[in-house]
Amino acid sequence: MDQPDFRLPNTSLVERIKSDDEVTLKNLYTSNYRLMERYVLRHSGSVDDAKDTYQEAFLAVWRNVQLGRFVPSVESDFAYYLTRVVKNKWIDSLRKAKGKRTIPIEEAQTDSIAAEENTDEVDGYIDNVRLQYKNLGGRCRELLAGFYFKRNSLRDIASAFGWTESSAKNNKYRCLKQLREMVLKNGGTNG
Repeated sequence: MDQPDFRLPNTSLVERIKSDDEVTLKNLYTSNYRLMERYVLRHSGSVDDAKDTYQEAFLAVWRNVQLGRFVPSVESDFAYYLTRVVKNKWIDSLRKAKGKRTIPIEEAQTDSIAAEENTDEVDGYIDNVRLQYKNLGGRCRELLAGFYFKRNSLRDIASAFGWTESSAKNNKYRCLKQLREMVLKNGGTNG
């Protein structure tokens, strides 16, 4: 293992975030920052823009966990949601800034081409995820759809499958891991 295990015994990620566990929050903050910084820098932003956007997004995700609007079961759930929030906030910043400044036509064309290339890359990745999702076993598809799309609780999913809540959590993790491996195996990396 490259990094030490920052989890506290017998506490879930949500409990650690809600209790403002300093080690957990610091680990989540630092382990996700570089990727988000690269995203902002690649999309016309500065290091300061990246820091501001990331801090704002991290606080929004933290607040959603505190309010029970988002319930990550593992750190990768948190990272994925944080990534989405950073991207949305940065896109909003670019839209606001675009209305305030005039850019040369050459720069606008270059930005357009870069945005199209990035969109194609993201679309290809999403298509690969969809394809691999269809190749998952029926139980995994049903479990992941129940949790991520229908927003069912792990308790409800466990009840539907006749499992304990702990088994549902473990099976969700295994199914998600299997899907990720299938996507990576078939060339779908994002970024």
